Amino acid sequence: MITVEEARKLILTCDDMVRHVMEVSLEDALGYSLAEDIISLIDMPPFRQSSMDGYAINIGDSSNYKVVGEIKAGDSHDFHLTSGEAVRIYTGAPVPDTSNAVLIQEKIEVEDDQIFTEETPYSGMNIRPMGEQIRKGELALKAGVRINSAHIGFISSVGVNKVKVYSKPSIAIVVTGNELVTNGLVLPYGKVYESNGPMLRSMLASEQYNVPDVIRVEDNYESTINTLGTTISDNDVVIITGGISVGKYDFVGRALKNLNVQEIFYKVNQKPGKPLFYGKKGNTSIFALPGNPAAALTCFYIYVYPLLKTLEGALKKELNSLNLSSLSNYNSKESRAQFLKAVIQEGGVQILGGQSSAMLSAFGEANALVFLPENTFNITKGDKVKTILLPW
Repeated sequence: MITVEEARKLILTCDDMVRHVMEVSLEDALGYSLAEDIISLIDMPPFRQSSMDGYAINIGDSSNYKVVGEIKAGDSHDFHLTSGEAVRIYTGAPVPDTSNAVLIQEKIEVEDDQIFTEETPYSGMNIRPMGEQIRKGELALKAGVRINSAHIGFISSVGVNKVKVYSKPSIAIVVTGNELVTNGLVLPYGKVYESNGPMLRSMLASEQYNVPDVIRVEDNYESTINTLGTTISDNDVVIITGGISVGKYDFVGRALKNLNVQEIFYKVNQKPGKPLFYGKKGNTSIFALPGNPAAALTCFYIYVYPLLKTLEGALKKELNSLNLSSLSNYNSKESRAQFLKAVIQEGGVQILGGQSSAMLSAFGEANALVFLPENTFNITKGDKVKTILLPW
């Protein structure tokens, strides 16, 4: 067995990862990682802009100003203001070059074409300078940033309508196990409803990965070889659940060996998820996760997630983590590294019950995993623990 740290390093340092670049319209860029820096095509704002509804003035010697016109947002005409003159102006409208302040309407008295203010205006008051947010030619976003809705708005505002992004890896999910029954069908005695496929597929969908239907394979050697052979040749990443242990009816390991998949590692000194396999065939990465649902989910976030982020060129490859105070005592006889389902609360993190690798119920309550290094047998309330934030 290898350590958690060794396993993660082996996954992320493979030197044959292939990233494909494509150009997409900005409207289709959500969830992709930028393959190039975005440079602003314009100053933003592209003109001196009013930040308030009010009156743009040329500061005079008195508190009285004569109103000589009006400028709405989107207007392109200009006014030449002399000292003591003003124009009615609205938020977002261009401020005349001859105006050096904007008075807000709430502090103005109006009488015919005259306005009166008790404020003492100053140069630049309530005016957004041209290029305040960004100047033409400046870096707007760095390559590797994963595009969210705010990014799309920002990129659009600087005049860019197409972007180069890293394409998403093609991913297949293969679920093994004769004991599994599709949810919605009658559940015979000795069977359980299949949960790993829907769980993994929904997690991938939440990260904007497109995964076709989950592939099911019976606990049969020939079927396993045939299914995995086709799936590996057609995808960038293959995620298998179950069948990777050494039982009589666990055929995944033997099938992968028969298919000449290069074993990078098998078994990690951790709980849950000890029987974890990672291998390569050509440019395809193959994960064989444990069949127990909580173990499969843990392994996905600790090992598969960072690989997917690396393949899509993301700057941020791992889940966020914090060092938080434990709100509970925890005792264990386990020498392996542990990932414990937990809830971040005010003041720290609470380790949950129901830590069995076969139980998903605690994951539904959890919003974090507490990581305990090898040979950590006791946690005392108040101890600082590494806390990995789950993305929900």
